[in-house]
Amino acid sequence: MTMTRRDFLSASAALALTPALIPALGARAWGAPLPREADIVVIGAGAAGIAAARRIQAANRRVIVVEASTQIGGRCLTDTTTFEVLFDRGARWLHNPDTNPMIKLARSAGLDMAAAPLGQKIRIGRRYARAGETEEFLAALVRANRAIDDASRGKADVSCASILPKDLGDWAGTAEFVLGANAVGKDLKDVSVIDKVRAQDRNAAIACRQGLGTLIARLGEQVPLALSTPASQISWSGRDVTVETPAGRINARAAIVTVSSNVLAAGNIKFTPDLPKRQLDAAAKLSLGSYDRIALQLPGNPLGLARDDIIIEQSSSARTALLFANIGSSSLCAIDVAGSFGRDLAGQGEPAMVAFAVEWLSKLFGSDTALAVKKSSATRWNLAPYALGAMSVAGPGNQPSRKILAEPIGCMFLAGEATHETQWGTVDGAWESGERAAEAALRKIGALRDSEPEPARAPKQRRAPVRSATPSSPIN
Repeated sequence: MTMTRRDFLSASAALALTPALIPALGARAWGAPLPREADIVVIGAGAAGIAAARRIQAANRRVIVVEASTQIGGRCLTDTTTFEVLFDRGARWLHNPDTNPMIKLARSAGLDMAAAPLGQKIRIGRRYARAGETEEFLAALVRANRAIDDASRGKADVSCASILPKDLGDWAGTAEFVLGANAVGKDLKDVSVIDKVRAQDRNAAIACRQGLGTLIARLGEQVPLALSTPASQISWSGRDVTVETPAGRINARAAIVTVSSNVLAAGNIKFTPDLPKRQLDAAAKLSLGSYDRIALQLPGNPLGLARDDIIIEQSSSARTALLFANIGSSSLCAIDVAGSFGRDLAGQGEPAMVAFAVEWLSKLFGSDTALAVKKSSATRWNLAPYALGAMSVAGPGNQPSRKILAEPIGCMFLAGEATHETQWGTVDGAWESGERAAEAALRKIGALRDSEPEPARAPKQRRAPVRSATPSSPIN
């Protein structure tokens, strides 16, 4: 039986990628010597950094973005050469097409947006779940979601796993995978009930046909930036900031730092003086989950699946995955692995990851799968030096860390999905956090008065929190 998105959302009504990649795509990667002065310097050219830079440009202030890697996009990374079709190695979805400003920007940039697949299927061994079995799973999701919602209103912030009903039967493992590893990159025992419930407005997913990495690069085309230019040290005060890079020193009146919470906590950038313990602790408490993709090219459709089919399985353990098949009518299939199992598997290397994917597909569809694989590739985001993981997740008791991480530090402002209290783990949240940080920095340097209205944004429609079963990604 096929479950529609409506089915999944009804069940969840109480909740909610080193091949050649898309590079700067025409962005003004600095060819001349790096400027020595700017009004605001932005560290990181992911979604948050590009959003911040665009907002600063709109205020007619000098901005420079320094990016450690060789391309724009951060955890939005589109591979155009490994396979015959493009492959989003990082984030895959945007959300809320009616209110998300990125959707309008994408269309204005000439990119094609398309709704996420509408159907998901469940395998029980070599067959699909029957109608009654699917209803049992949906009922288990409803009960799990209700328990998480109820617990979020309690006196203590506990783990999602600790309050799940104990009688979910054969669907307990599948429910935990859908709500935990697949949704946020961590097992439910490591996820705060409050953080989970506050993850709102993810009920309508939309993709960019040219890839989200392409989208962020396109939106950064007119942004002054320097690629392969890591910030090694940031000296800051309440009045100004100095950023040291291999290409030279930049003096600015303010800085926006958009690196991931794991990069921040690891101390990969030296701050003088040190960052306050309050912010460092907050970053550590918002550590990144693990989410990777194993891409297999399977010519001839040996699995007998339709375009963009999404498959999960009934599983009693964390050793499971999600299949996104025949992507865009191609022969490319992505097997997503996440949480503690995904982290351990990725740590064993790409051959082990591909072996698991073939084994898993063979278990569900037959042993001929191994013979059908023409080409493979796997992501390992936990080892990506400028990311060190997928999306931020607050552990039990740690949800307040998001607000703390967003607090100004002298003339520095932190941005990124980890600083967003409701859209954490998403490209949408990263983009909005960048705009917010830019506005705060502009006010700090006197370029934006407190009484001056912010740029018009589409109004946010308040909905009950939703946790969709749409496949996730490094930042969803």
